[in-house]
Amino acid sequence: MHDSILTYARSRYLWIALALTLASLIAYIAYDPGGPPNGGTWLGYTLGTIGAALIVWLMLFGMRKRSYRNSPGTLRGWLSAHIYLGTSLILIVLLHSGFQFGWNIHTLAFVLMLVVIFSGFFGVYVYLRYPNLMTRNRDSATRVAMLDEVAEIDQNALALADGIDPKIHAVVLRSIQNTKLGGGVWTQLRARDGSDIALDSLHGALAERDKRTEMKTTEMPTMFAMVDFLAGRATDKQGEAMRSLIDLISRKKGLATKVARDMQYQAMMEIWLYIHVPLSFALLAALTAHIVSSFFYW
Repeated sequence: MHDSILTYARSRYLWIALALTLASLIAYIAYDPGGPPNGGTWLGYTLGTIGAALIVWLMLFGMRKRSYRNSPGTLRGWLSAHIYLGTSLILIVLLHSGFQFGWNIHTLAFVLMLVVIFSGFFGVYVYLRYPNLMTRNRDSATRVAMLDEVAEIDQNALALADGIDPKIHAVVLRSIQNTKLGGGVWTQLRARDGSDIALDSLHGALAERDKRTEMKTTEMPTMFAMVDFLAGRATDKQGEAMRSLIDLISRKKGLATKVARDMQYQAMMEIWLYIHVPLSFALLAALTAHIVSSFFYW
């Protein structure tokens, strides 16, 4: 049976995190500081040290992901521990502070920590959900294979359109140019296919042709009218080419939609890191300032 990162090793790190938070909570309840609970008591320093050590250790996960040398523990184990121990920080830090907050560097560090943790929750969500969506969307094909097929269809569509009329060729070429697939994360999120441009024109023209089979077109102010004019006077070979062109573009639209969706899933799996990683370093800086100010200025 395949374990997810949440159930890795029979949820070992969930139980470790629960034991750590429970021990912290019991100590907080049992300890009488002789005044309001705060981070300046021996329990406050102890919990603060545990929290700071966890934050530094959690940031080492980024180095572990990129390490190809032998390292203690599996990557999935590190990730499972990253999730559960990172979550335990919320209660540990609250107990460390004695639930006392103000407009200061200490509260800033806590807020940054919460943003980092909750962005991590979103990361867990996308990593558990989107790979399955990507697998179903690809339907056993790779993204490279789908892109190659899209390129092949584009070339065949252009060749067919060129044999019908230069203006039809221009419509198909424009739809190809309006197809935007690939690029960086932000481009992937906005991935789109321009096939609708050609399909709308061709289907609209054929619909108009059915309505106006007895009419003679004397002028062509729109693309629909131009296609209608051509289709109405086309030879049987040209009519067959028109139908084949519509079939090709329809196939391309289906494939391009799959590729665009695949890229958007991939982008969603990466874009949260643009928040999580920079704010993790901001948290480390705020934590350093918190520690220095606590020992020297507080």
